[in-house]
Amino acid sequence: MNLQELIEPDRVHRSVYTDPAIFDLEMERIFERTWVYCGHESQVPRTGDYHTLNIGRQPMIMVRDRDASIRVLYNRCPHRGVELCGNQSGNTGNGFVCSYHAWSFHLDGKLRALPLAKGYEGTRLTRDNPDCNVKAAARVDSYRGFVFASLVAEGPGLLEFLGEARVAFDDMCDRSPVGEVEIVPHCHRVMQHSNWKFFMENQLDALHPSVTHQSTGVPARRVEQRVRAEGATPPLHFHYLSTFASSFDQWDSVQTVNFPHGHGILKGYMGLRPTDADTLEHEAQLREAYGAQKAEEFLSRNIHHVLVYPYLSVQSPLQQLRCLRPLAADRTLSEIWHFRLKGAPEAIYRRSMWYFNLVNSPATPINADDLENWTKAQWGLQSRGGEWVSLHRNMGGDTEVDGVLMSNNGTSEVVMRNQFRAWSDYLSDDPTTESTDA
Repeated sequence: MNLQELIEPDRVHRSVYTDPAIFDLEMERIFERTWVYCGHESQVPRTGDYHTLNIGRQPMIMVRDRDASIRVLYNRCPHRGVELCGNQSGNTGNGFVCSYHAWSFHLDGKLRALPLAKGYEGTRLTRDNPDCNVKAAARVDSYRGFVFASLVAEGPGLLEFLGEARVAFDDMCDRSPVGEVEIVPHCHRVMQHSNWKFFMENQLDALHPSVTHQSTGVPARRVEQRVRAEGATPPLHFHYLSTFASSFDQWDSVQTVNFPHGHGILKGYMGLRPTDADTLEHEAQLREAYGAQKAEEFLSRNIHHVLVYPYLSVQSPLQQLRCLRPLAADRTLSEIWHFRLKGAPEAIYRRSMWYFNLVNSPATPINADDLENWTKAQWGLQSRGGEWVSLHRNMGGDTEVDGVLMSNNGTSEVVMRNQFRAWSDYLSDDPTTESTDA
């Protein structure tokens, strides 16, 4: 497989979305090597609280240890391989006990006890053998309460990996007067019958909304106009939907900023700083907490979406996070999480919940429109109707400064070109790099 023949500056071969062998390589060289989001510290507040997830194809457990640290372990008993935690979340007490043969482990994965230990006398399986412990992720780190793990011991640290994309977490937390958020423990989960790359490309694609979401945006705008004509102020949640019907020219005026490692930002376009009483109360809280200058700096950030490639879409002004867990070349699980700003007015929480349910939930027409397109794209690329996928829009018309690509047109496909630049770098990496699975 010559991957370099599949990626050209202005187009990519359809097989990068459809070939199971390429998907296997992505799991090995991207998802199981880079820093992957595990969850938020508030998901596991008490000793023994755990949350299960996949890093690439590896089943993992994020758990709160007795010393208050957070561990990320492989969800596998070292005895006969049974998963230790069968639920998505829960509390395992002060240790793990395998449901098959009752081997038990401390919360850091170290062996605690095994039944009928005399049965192992004279074998290589002794209590001090590290093979008796639950294997841990090679590295675990967090930023502003968001926990990441890497399955390889070498490579960039978390802050270096995140780079400028860490503004997603800063922007979210800085909107709290105490600088912290907490998870809302209700996750929307969506099974996408499409390759994971469609989702990541779509999030900063400013050309599609006026086409794909017209059936929602146009009626919402009509309602807004009617309410205003009647002398009233339309509810803000109508604006969440009507803005999708913005003109092509409006979308073309929005800028994307595209960073190394495939990360990117779609700058703000929704005008989410109204002057109602709830917003003014929130802004006053922030000025009291941080001072007028710092509060204004936080509130004037021009962000709508931040992508952490290859798996996160963060909408920080609305405290939303979507995380991808790829399952196959044509199947992707997306987890959609919402966060509450600690100390902020309840009305601000309710406002962001409107967006969570109106735009990002599985039941919305916005989500359904996107899912349909991605599924049809998957089907289309499995056909012999053409070998290449076009990324030509505004090719050569963007500005690059120190490796950062800035679109001069909001609808430029520089987003996709930048992501495939990172994709190519990851996949061409030396496959002999030592990993914890070696």
